[in-house]
Amino acid sequence: MATFVKAQVASLSASIIDFLTTLVCTQVFHIWYVAGSVIGTTAGGAVNFMMGRNWVFGTKERNINVQIFKYVLVWAGNLLLTTAGVFLVTHYLHVNYILSKIIVSGTVGTGYNFLMQKKFVFI
Repeated sequence: MATFVKAQVASLSASIIDFLTTLVCTQVFHIWYVAGSVIGTTAGGAVNFMMGRNWVFGTKERNINVQIFKYVLVWAGNLLLTTAGVFLVTHYLHVNYILSKIIVSGTVGTGYNFLMQKKFVFI
């Protein structure tokens, strides 16, 4: 249970970075919301990896190159699911992209990321 709670704290931290980056990209730099979401997801992914490796799963003594490779595979799935989800929810359901990002990121984060990190990346 402690690992799950730590993972949620790491996920929340990464999500904050993700959302702030997405908002800065779209609102300040006027980047298309899908591209802004990709950039935000990338920034959040880097934060999540470091927190997962060093704090959540405590696997910093293991081979970082293997972990990075596995994480990138999982992260690519996360990026695909999140980007497609944000586009579909925003474009077809006409939901604001910020709310779409919250809904999709929460769903992907709990239903995909935690399990893949625990069972595949940080073992």
